[in-house]
Amino acid sequence: MTTSWRDRPVGIVGLGLIGGSLGLDLRQQGLEVRALVHRASTAERARQRGLATTVDTDPAVLQPCGLIVLALPLDRLLDPPAELRAALPAQAVVTDVGSVKAPVLERWHQWHGRFVASHPMAGTAEAGVEAGVGGLFAGRPWVATPAADTDPDALAEVGQLAQLVGAEWLCCEAAQHDRAVALISHMPVLVSAALLEAAAGEADTATAELAKQLASSGFADTSRIGGGNPALGTLMARSNREAVLTALGQYRQQLEGLEQLVQQGRWGELEGRLSRCQGQRPEFL
Repeated sequence: MTTSWRDRPVGIVGLGLIGGSLGLDLRQQGLEVRALVHRASTAERARQRGLATTVDTDPAVLQPCGLIVLALPLDRLLDPPAELRAALPAQAVVTDVGSVKAPVLERWHQWHGRFVASHPMAGTAEAGVEAGVGGLFAGRPWVATPAADTDPDALAEVGQLAQLVGAEWLCCEAAQHDRAVALISHMPVLVSAALLEAAAGEADTATAELAKQLASSGFADTSRIGGGNPALGTLMARSNREAVLTALGQYRQQLEGLEQLVQQGRWGELEGRLSRCQGQRPEFL
């Protein structure tokens, strides 16, 4: 399919996990990628890794681009430097990769006429310029949350970008997105953190040390995201506060129900609950 954005360089602002991975995939497809980063040391390492065709700390690097991806942390996305906003060409399509959509859409929809709020649901526990890997988006959802008056051509171009790197494209309302990711992404970070703190906070020192020695793949799986990037976890909770609080309330209700079954020795009902969970899990994978 011939698309106007593919005839011009693609811009990426930020070359961490998402930005770096996207740069690798787009270069693999033969596209010119022009990247803006904050530090000269990051720019040098990004060049060494081949994350983009051109990497610079000067926002002017974005001027030739027809489509620009803002791969920034949520705090910088919600409060971007004035020079970044000024450097974005008016005719370029601009999208983001933030994990919270309603506040991002509200601000950027006012700031740029061809903005499309989007979120690739892909990642690892790594961060920074060393984190980018090829193929990160393959088979993963990439969701857009357009406003009623989002430029339809801009929306289509971001969809083509997502599909080019192997992602599965879908659209929904921003508020609905934020409620959904609170349940399956943001709340689990806090739940996983609570699990770690519960184990680490065991009052009996000998038992706590033994638990560390015995911990295996099950504990590693359930505690991984709780032991991840603290700044990212805090940003997600702060930016999606109401939806996260609602999700935590639902989780607390379910946990209290399980606790009650154990307290009362209602083992048949407990097994029934766990059997239902066994059947539900594949629906989320």
